[in-house]
Amino acid sequence: MKNDKKQNQYRVNEQIRVREVRIVGDGGSTVVPTRQALDMARQQGVDLVEISPNAQPPVCRLIDYSKFLYQQKKKAKEMKAKQVKIEVKEIRFGPQTGENDYAFKLKHAKEFLEEGNKVRAYVFFKGRSILFKEQGEVLLLRFANDLEEYGRVEQLPQLEGKKMAIFIAPKKAGVVKKSQQKMDRERREAEAREMAKQAKDGQQEVDPEMPANGGLLANAKISADALKKLTENNEQ
Repeated sequence: MKNDKKQNQYRVNEQIRVREVRIVGDGGSTVVPTRQALDMARQQGVDLVEISPNAQPPVCRLIDYSKFLYQQKKKAKEMKAKQVKIEVKEIRFGPQTGENDYAFKLKHAKEFLEEGNKVRAYVFFKGRSILFKEQGEVLLLRFANDLEEYGRVEQLPQLEGKKMAIFIAPKKAGVVKKSQQKMDRERREAEAREMAKQAKDGQQEVDPEMPANGGLLANAKISADALKKLTENNEQ
């Protein structure tokens, strides 16, 4: 049934009853009387296929009709294969997510967005942890800020029951360029890793009063400028 509909949507040979048609091919196009176009098709052993009936005059091709239908089917299949199915990938945090877990989930979120998927990141509050909903909001805003080069915020953090969620949509496909902010952040992270390595090797003393990475303190480490920038971007 589908093949019949496909074949009937094009007029072929004597089904074309207009006075003249435009013949298109590799060598360009030319307008000729329909009767002459039919004679040209018979001489070449092909069909006269109308491909654009609403044009003035209608556009036709000199081609074997079976080959033409095969080309159309192949083209439709290729277009379907290129279509990207957008999925919503979920990433779950706790209100006291540590740095290692945060970095792991951030990496996956970047991959999801680069693949063209949306990301729904949420903080799940269990029991009395709902008291830390402010830390959950800070965590989600930090998460969105770290993903600003890969996606845009569709919905700011909202509390629904025991979950606070934020939606991030992918940006248009293309080469992701590093912003000055990202390069500065990567430089600071590299310096911090080098300092940690030196401290571990006994080359540098670590301040015992410095809090360890992870937990609520790590989640709260997001600057006011970054939050302001994220809000401004969302409003635009």
